[in-house]
Amino acid sequence: MGFSTDAIHAGQPPEPTTGSVTVPIYQTSTYVYPELGRHTGFDYARSINPTRLALERCLAALEGGSHAYAYASGMAAIDAVMNLLDHGDHVISTSNLYGGTFRLFEHVLKRHGLEFTYADTAEPGALEKALQPKTRLVYVETPTNPVLSVTDLKQVADICKKRSIISVVDNTFMSPYFQKPLALGIDVVVHSTTKYINGHSDSIGGCAVTGRADLAERLAFVQNSAGAILSPFDSWLVLRGLKTLALRMQCHDRSGRAVADFLKAHAKVDKVYYPGLPDHPQHALAKRQMSGFGGMVSFTLADYDAAKRMLDRLKLCALAESLGGVETLICHPASMTHASVPAAERRRLGIVDGMVRISVGVEDVEDILADLEQALQAA
Repeated sequence: MGFSTDAIHAGQPPEPTTGSVTVPIYQTSTYVYPELGRHTGFDYARSINPTRLALERCLAALEGGSHAYAYASGMAAIDAVMNLLDHGDHVISTSNLYGGTFRLFEHVLKRHGLEFTYADTAEPGALEKALQPKTRLVYVETPTNPVLSVTDLKQVADICKKRSIISVVDNTFMSPYFQKPLALGIDVVVHSTTKYINGHSDSIGGCAVTGRADLAERLAFVQNSAGAILSPFDSWLVLRGLKTLALRMQCHDRSGRAVADFLKAHAKVDKVYYPGLPDHPQHALAKRQMSGFGGMVSFTLADYDAAKRMLDRLKLCALAESLGGVETLICHPASMTHASVPAAERRRLGIVDGMVRISVGVEDVEDILADLEQALQAA
């Protein structure tokens, strides 16, 4: 089936009792056993829930995996994946990644005995140079948050397979509509379903998808044991959002390109980060690896004061955390999404105080551009 067909139907047959075309919200904590020693396939809602199961089957289909697991947040999904490892194992991570992921790695998982090395995985040779005898997992964000560098996923997968290292990709920025890491040989894909997957800024969630039975078995065990599951209502919301994912991503992509071109030509803007621009360092790779460039654009102004003046003047674009909603969301990474990253490290990564990140929504693009123009005049 095609992507849009799967997004609407995969894992979601009509409800057998009534014929409902929408998967019901099974708001229950437990299920009756027909007799001792036999249940219906559902025993306890932390372990399994029909609404969550429908979502997980749909997500697996869209990413081209065999198993998917839905969690209470994107961070819970990443934490579950890290539970594939043992004390003393070494992880190589993309150096420029979401501040919350950096915080989890540095201030939570290190205390439990995992070791981390941060490398610019978009740079050829950087991953192999960072390898250690104890390396057991490589974690990649691509495009990265917020400087939008792009890593060659097939190359990562090949390096990892040769050494029996687990490869993991955060695919939140692209969604499975524009990028399919599993098809390139990656072992596990994670998403914050809060973002493009749901797309309506009304649910917090995450997921992990894999095509490997051994990893799926462990992820299922951790999901049930730790219990950081997605609720039935949130599962229903994400299922609803998925039905329009293709339509939304097409619009995000069209408008994202228009916003990037507008900012590139603007006198107040110093630099624009967007894989769809021909001068992006990995533009050719992005064209080969992704089927679109998406709606995430970052740009820099002269300094913090210029960014503040611009952001405080916005009328349509919402100054807020998060991304991937139908509304245009804009943020200041250094003080918002990446505040947990030390200032010196932020500067080294290019996350300067004058940087602004925009998640281009699906409003009329002319209105988005007009709001940016009037706000930029204050910069």
